[in-house]
Amino acid sequence: MIPAQLIRPEILGLSAYHVADARGLIKLDAMENPYRLPDALRAELGALLGEAAINRYPAPSAPDLQRTLRQAFAIAPEHALLLGNGSDELIQILASAVARPGATLLALEPSFVMYRMIAGFAGLRYVGVPLRADFSLDEAAVLEAMERERPALTFIAYPNNPTGNVFDRAALQRVIAAAPGLVVLDEAYHAFAGGLSFQDDLARHDHLLVMRTVSKLGLAGLRLGYLVGAPAWIAEFDKVRLPYNVNVLTQLAAAYALRHVDVLQAQAASLVQERWRLLQAMAALPGVCPHDSHANFVLFRVADAARVFNGLKARGVLIKNLHGTHPLLDQCLRVTVGTPDENAAFLDALAAETGTTS
Repeated sequence: MIPAQLIRPEILGLSAYHVADARGLIKLDAMENPYRLPDALRAELGALLGEAAINRYPAPSAPDLQRTLRQAFAIAPEHALLLGNGSDELIQILASAVARPGATLLALEPSFVMYRMIAGFAGLRYVGVPLRADFSLDEAAVLEAMERERPALTFIAYPNNPTGNVFDRAALQRVIAAAPGLVVLDEAYHAFAGGLSFQDDLARHDHLLVMRTVSKLGLAGLRLGYLVGAPAWIAEFDKVRLPYNVNVLTQLAAAYALRHVDVLQAQAASLVQERWRLLQAMAALPGVCPHDSHANFVLFRVADAARVFNGLKARGVLIKNLHGTHPLLDQCLRVTVGTPDENAAFLDALAAETGTTS
């Protein structure tokens, strides 16, 4: 017997999500916060985790962590929360819950690749609506696709990954109002977006959900995402959540870190400043075209993305090559905002690879 005899054709046609080997390299490919917790907090956290009851199952709904999330991110009591093993699991829960025969998942393109992949996992029909050439929202195309396809689930990343931009708020509100199914605003990069969010819109749209992760804020290794929405919807999605999906150590560590959310937010603020400096320096390099960003990364276009990517890697800097992933990303690369020293090393390597150094 071979896999093709049992595995669904749409799964056979997929490639597994690729994670690059970053050993020995300056790692600027995965939108991580480069800063660790301060030493004193790490020591306290270590002692806390040392007392964790790892011989027991975790609290299924993580009530202590939920309370801390509400306090840290001003989540109103009338909204319910669902926690996931990263945002990826939440996307999978949502897709599984609405996967009636013939149901459709709609997303913008280019955007987070897991929307398309998880639609395939769940057996949903996937429809991608291209952005305009400048990565802005094509409102008319989205509205037309919604009317034609009647999606059960629509994902919109805000800010968008991998482009880094935010879409026009009024246009998004019209899209939300017109949607025939659920709309999920994926705010994974909210910490870098200057307060832009649709969390306050939840009260006006009972079919709107806001999804976030603490990964970009500095806790990527904990794998924690959360979904905010009307209690009636969250109760249904909770039925699909696997038991004990957020482990004991994540619950304790995330609750502890988020009680010190001001430290994480200060780190995010410093990365926003570094993003501005990075954008200015990249724009000054001939042949490098960076796009403005509201996230902790910068998308940029060069003449030969593959050559520049490989050249940077040979110089010890790992970024993301997006060329070939979508027509709008022709010759595009994406770099995570790092520490000042990491950003300087990247800029030196980029200048060398684009022929702008002596």
